[in-house]
Amino acid sequence: MGNGKTMTIADVMSKSVISVDASITVNETAKMMEDAKVGAVIVMENNTPVGIVTDKDFAIKIVAHAYPITTPVKQIMSSPLFSINSDESIRTAADLMHDRGIRKLPVIDDEKVVGIITATDIVNLLAVCVEDDVRDMYFHSVVKIFSNYSPYN
Repeated sequence: MGNGKTMTIADVMSKSVISVDASITVNETAKMMEDAKVGAVIVMENNTPVGIVTDKDFAIKIVAHAYPITTPVKQIMSSPLFSINSDESIRTAADLMHDRGIRKLPVIDDEKVVGIITATDIVNLLAVCVEDDVRDMYFHSVVKIFSNYSPYN
């Protein structure tokens, strides 16, 4: 494993990903998530990833709309599906997750789901990174924040 500047998504992603067909029910999906002890599943149609369902979707969407447990999972999935390639940098994933307000990001190579990276994965990485990496991330964040206020953008 390299340093923070050279590490890729492949270095930290979880390769254990559950996917479900868009037609199965939210109840079946929840049981699969519980059995696998995961917080998200990828929703597929015709072997193509089309969305993601997270534990947050169950907590908010189903309860807020009082959907029955027989509701197709496609109805509560988050779509469009934001994803990243395994050869991208951790910083790219963190930026995308921050910009889109998401905590789980599927990793897709050649139209195939190969893993998932989560906000927890990135926090765990930060816990063991060296001071130079933290300084680099800090300056990257400052530049990103202030670029929003630049008259040249």
